[in-house]
Amino acid sequence: MALALEDAAPAEGSDHMEDGWLTASSRERVLAGKPVEGGPRGAILSSWRRCQDLGLSPDRLDVPYEEDLELDSALVCAADPVLDRLGARIAGTWASVALADAQGRVLRRLVGERPLTGYLEALQTAAGFSLAERFVGTNAIGMALVERRPCHVFGHEHFVGNLHAEACVSVPITDPLSGRIVGVLDYSCSHTKMNPAMASLVHKAARAVEGRLLEQSSQREQALLQAYLHARQHPGIPGIPVRVDPDDFRVPPGSAVDSRDQDLLQEMAARMIAAGRKAVIEVPLSHGRQGTLVAQPVSDPFEGVVVEMFLPDGPPQAHDSVAASPAQGAVILPWRHALPEQGQAPEAASSRAGATTGETACPPGGVEEILHADTTRALIHRFPLMVGESSVGKFAVEARNRLQLLWEASLRIGTTLDVPRTAGELAETAVPAFADFVTVDLHDPVFRGEEPVAASAPMRRTAVRGIQEGCPFYAEHELVSFAPTTPQARCLVSGWPALEPDLKAAGGWSAQDPARAELILQQGVHSLIAVPVTARGVVLGVASFYRSATPTPFEDDDLLLAQELVTRAAVCIDNARRYTRERTTAVTLQRSLLPQGLTEQAALEIASRYLPASAQADVGGDWFDVIPLSGARVALIVGDVVGHGLQASVTMGRLRTAVRTLADIDLPPDELLTHLDDIVIRLSTEATIGADTETTGAIGATCLYAVYDPVSRRCTLARAGHPLPAVVTPDRGAEILDLPAGPPLGLGGLPFETAEVALPEDSLLALYTDGLIGSRERTIDESLDVLCHTLAQPAPSLDAICDTTLNALLPARANDDIALLLVRTHALGADQVATWDVPSDPAVVGRMRECASDQLAAWGLEEAAFTTELVVSELVTNAIRYGQPPIQLRLIHNRSLICEVSDGSSTAPHLRRARVFDEGGRGLLLVAQFTQRWGTRHTRHGKTIWAEQDLPIAN
Repeated sequence: MALALEDAAPAEGSDHMEDGWLTASSRERVLAGKPVEGGPRGAILSSWRRCQDLGLSPDRLDVPYEEDLELDSALVCAADPVLDRLGARIAGTWASVALADAQGRVLRRLVGERPLTGYLEALQTAAGFSLAERFVGTNAIGMALVERRPCHVFGHEHFVGNLHAEACVSVPITDPLSGRIVGVLDYSCSHTKMNPAMASLVHKAARAVEGRLLEQSSQREQALLQAYLHARQHPGIPGIPVRVDPDDFRVPPGSAVDSRDQDLLQEMAARMIAAGRKAVIEVPLSHGRQGTLVAQPVSDPFEGVVVEMFLPDGPPQAHDSVAASPAQGAVILPWRHALPEQGQAPEAASSRAGATTGETACPPGGVEEILHADTTRALIHRFPLMVGESSVGKFAVEARNRLQLLWEASLRIGTTLDVPRTAGELAETAVPAFADFVTVDLHDPVFRGEEPVAASAPMRRTAVRGIQEGCPFYAEHELVSFAPTTPQARCLVSGWPALEPDLKAAGGWSAQDPARAELILQQGVHSLIAVPVTARGVVLGVASFYRSATPTPFEDDDLLLAQELVTRAAVCIDNARRYTRERTTAVTLQRSLLPQGLTEQAALEIASRYLPASAQADVGGDWFDVIPLSGARVALIVGDVVGHGLQASVTMGRLRTAVRTLADIDLPPDELLTHLDDIVIRLSTEATIGADTETTGAIGATCLYAVYDPVSRRCTLARAGHPLPAVVTPDRGAEILDLPAGPPLGLGGLPFETAEVALPEDSLLALYTDGLIGSRERTIDESLDVLCHTLAQPAPSLDAICDTTLNALLPARANDDIALLLVRTHALGADQVATWDVPSDPAVVGRMRECASDQLAAWGLEEAAFTTELVVSELVTNAIRYGQPPIQLRLIHNRSLICEVSDGSSTAPHLRRARVFDEGGRGLLLVAQFTQRWGTRHTRHGKTIWAEQDLPIAN
């Protein structure tokens, strides 16, 4: 792959300009321990800090030189033709191409112009010199080995001043079989003459070298097979005809070995090759068959292993098992225990199995005697199954284990939309299959559903898993700040994983916490991989993998596997983060749309609870409200919007606003639900027009609306598909009110009915949503019985009853929102209400004013007499003039003073501004000016005009 355009060459005016003064200044700030703002690239800055930690000096170059280079290695042989073609490409230019090994030693370098050779030798960058970062500082070859990815360094980005005139591009060369970095291909030229197109050419050249390495391996395997077949001169087994077909590597036709058997045989053969020694394994196959695998080492011309398959011909017989006796150098292994386990060396598995089976000396017959059990057996198919070097077999086994681990990761990571749980699943999947200890650290904003602000901000230790307890890593939930020299900090800044094969030699890692690092090393931890948790271009945190019990250090293949694991987990963590953000937004919106504080009412004592669904479920659209009405009445409402998420919360807010608007005009409960049903139908139609109906869906809701009158002590209720309310009266105990069933809102065309019940004073009314009584452990009837029993228990307050009710009915994992509204009824006594029948005669207006004034005096409200007489005069006059009998005047002394005039006409008055010469039209305007609230409510037999005055608070 080619370098990105912005990475291939410095941009004009950037920090990598030709004079390099900005880069040089940034490097001086790093050496002085000062922060660098917006200076060099992240990878260069990390390299400078590593060089500073190693104690390198930018003023001198002290490079080790090695004369005896291995110039006939597989790497050099594979790279020679490629280097020759690159050398021809740069002929006549002031440029060079070089091949370095995995230690950074330059094995071969070709130059475009002959004088350049002496120049490179003077710079100590010719063949034989080591350009590892620990010797030379920041340079492309050294960085490619440390960063394990293509790197480029321009001019003053080099740590050592001698190299400031150079521009270099280096690409690691990876062994296709082992996945290890075995060398680096480098292109260097003058900083002022860098050709961006060479970056792509170097990449292609490195891939060509890797292809030639793979061809060399194939040639070795072919030579192994030919040497084995040529040298094999097996005597026949007495009485057992053996069919030998050395040119056919396929399972013989008609041998009752299906595809599953072949997969098993291939896996077993690969592991036998990985063991690298003689072995015999009996493998049970399908259809009752049983085969025998024999591994034979080969040492000429190369060292390797050939695995042969011995398969009895014909239908399975009771005596078809191959009797195995110990052979010289062979290990007779039970097939289920013959394979090295994950992370265990093949030699360890072989020695353990040999000890179990009692390995002894081989009889003179050798391998043939292993197969000689019964001379009466049928024909045996014998054919080579697999050939290879033990190292290659080991890679094949490891590759299969990696695939198995990735498959398990796809099943185990991301089972929930919970950020900490997902991080824990990543750690649990990797231990012990891949690492001995795993830690996951995430930025704090991730837990709130937000994106991290700065990569250098402290992180929260989210998960710690290991093969043993007590390893001195930071504990879960602790804040962790990584020092700039640690691999974790480097990968957070660069966005690339970091590998430390030997932690004892990694000074930057121990700089984080030297005392803790020493304790970790004492636990046997010796190798580390740090991978940034990156999703959609955002770094959410870092995952660290440690090895202790596994003796081999992490390698480049392990780095790729760790990156794949973390990449899968990062997407799941980001999904959980986004879900958390959406859920938090929905909960915040939901709570903001619910009543923030219920107004204290004289008619009712109120307590409420709202609980959103658990983190594994979306927030629903449950709501409740308490609305003061005229005449000291109070409206109670509980509703539940169908669906979950933001859409349900928004719909809930719109319905709650609509209910408040409809309640403000004092509609009866059944009429209010009818209007609300029309609103839901209209909202559902608007939502589906021009939208994807599969994702939007129709809008629906359930609702219960009740109006309580403290004067008559009666409650009028209507419901639209909502659960029935519960009531506890002082004398009758607890029961579920039997209300007429109404259709859910949004169906349309069906009527709603009301029911009126008498509620003695101190009755308890419970309104709730279905989330309270819906449970997998109980039926609805059982939940209602528990609800009634709980409500009937004595309690010091309504809040205590709310808590007791939730504790009794709340499931362990709520899948739906819960809204609970409890009210205890109070009544207005006869001494708080005064009523007069008004004859339809204008002459009685004065007498009504006197009656009202006398009543105010009895209540001790003489200060309100003037305003009240004005209101009574205007309202009674309008009723007599424009209304119809019967006419009634009522005063209610509550926390406010309410004046009501009722008549038999349904015509409502309208507030208007009278013109200058109009003789009337100012009455209602005066009422509106002298009172705090006024309005009209329609009844079944007329209307009521009311006005309310706030009374001064008594000292």
